[in-house]
Amino acid sequence: MLTTLIVVAGVANVNLAVANVALPSIGRELNTTQTGLNLVAVGFSLGLAASVLYLGALGDRYGRKQLVVAGMGLTIPAGLLAAFAPSTELLIAGRLLGGLAAGMAFPTTLALVSALWSGVPATRAIALWSGIGGGLSILGPLIAGALLTTFWWGSVFLVSVPLAVVGLVLTISFIPNHVNESSDPVDNLGGVLSVLFVATLVLAINFAPEPGMTATAVGLGVVAVAALVAFVVRQRRAREPLYDLDIARRRLFWVAAVAGIIVFGALMGGMFIGQQFIQNVLGYSTLAAGFAVLPQAIGMVAMAPLSAAAVVRFGSRAVLLVGFGVVMAGFIVMLVLWDEGTSYVAVGGAYLLVGIGVGLAATPSSRALVESVPVRRAGMASATADLQRDLGGAVMQSLLGAVLAAGYAAAIRSAIAAAPAEEQSQVTDQVSASLQRSFGSATDLANRYPQYASDISAAAESSFLSGANWAYAVGIVAMAVGAAVVALFYPGRKEELRLVASYAAADTPDAPDAPATPDAPDGGGQGGVITS
Repeated sequence: MLTTLIVVAGVANVNLAVANVALPSIGRELNTTQTGLNLVAVGFSLGLAASVLYLGALGDRYGRKQLVVAGMGLTIPAGLLAAFAPSTELLIAGRLLGGLAAGMAFPTTLALVSALWSGVPATRAIALWSGIGGGLSILGPLIAGALLTTFWWGSVFLVSVPLAVVGLVLTISFIPNHVNESSDPVDNLGGVLSVLFVATLVLAINFAPEPGMTATAVGLGVVAVAALVAFVVRQRRAREPLYDLDIARRRLFWVAAVAGIIVFGALMGGMFIGQQFIQNVLGYSTLAAGFAVLPQAIGMVAMAPLSAAAVVRFGSRAVLLVGFGVVMAGFIVMLVLWDEGTSYVAVGGAYLLVGIGVGLAATPSSRALVESVPVRRAGMASATADLQRDLGGAVMQSLLGAVLAAGYAAAIRSAIAAAPAEEQSQVTDQVSASLQRSFGSATDLANRYPQYASDISAAAESSFLSGANWAYAVGIVAMAVGAAVVALFYPGRKEELRLVASYAAADTPDAPDAPATPDAPDGGGQGGVITS
């Protein structure tokens, strides 16, 4: 059963990452803007993050196995649509559909882990689920890079199709039909509001740097804020809320959720920027670019079992802080050492640091979520764990991508303004727009004007580096904020164990007189969960 759940999660994890290696090729073949490339990269995360809360609740109510089967089935046509899309718009649609399919299957995997195991075995199962699944997400670029040496860019989106078939067969064969599902009704209005909030938030971030899209971005931002307010009000008033805000107020829960969103977002954002850097600036082939991220996968997988043991011995807070510090070190290496002459030592070293840091932080963040909720709310914990990866990935990729796009365009404009007057006169508005559109568009322009190719390429590389450095700096700030939240609000080991025990006592059905926990006076939380 655990193997099956890891394979199902692996389908989503691989799909999250395969687009990154293909982005330069997609930009050239489909003449995609930098914002369009951002949406291709983030489309899968957007579909998954927007739907994960609602679909997780549906799985809790109507059957987790059935939702996994539906998700694996839908993954197949979604992969085919993305692979053979004739335009950027249809490619983004295919990625969104694939994310929706993953939203059916992925949140259910952790819910089933928490329903099928408890105690130390549950911690080990979560470590394997997180570490191997995360490692598969890093192997995605390697597989994609190998395919791109022979096949067209769309071949990378076919990787998930055979995996989905295997996951479908294993799920039908080994997963029980029903495991501790709830009989409570589903808050459909809350589900719709959650989808609206996440979708508009991510789109607003992506459209913000696009010329002429400021009003659209602001409008989407307003809708996102309104949807969030409406969602909170709805959850307070609903008899059976989609997202129990009393449970979400618990320190172990909300701090772990915030920490996970930041650290997994850093993982996806770093890969997104890094893949474009090593291909566009360093000139790596797609296969070499895929191999370049292997240290990140090695770091994540190697740290997963060590992280589980460290959590038991030292507590989640200490392990989270170390993880954040190591990821921050990786971003510092990117900011300081990544330039036109960077050797692979610096590239692989930065990826290794990020992988080690995420591998350390993944287990305590997921474990804290699971231990903070009752079994009947396992879908809430699993959905939040998925949001850590998917909302974090969508927001951080969108944020870093927007910063990259804005920094790149600003640097190109500065380079044009600094050019001699006679050269500026030859740069028409159309040429200027093409240069600012994306690195791929600038490369295409250099191919069309070979007499200026070296100047155009040099300006594009320098401008990309400028935008990338802005993005790395944002990543460093994000990690500092996350570490501060953990240091200030997450309890030490002894207090953590006490809180877990109090949650379990408050949530045990046969103990109605159990005292309320200090984090959630109205109760909520964990039935039958281990305290150490």
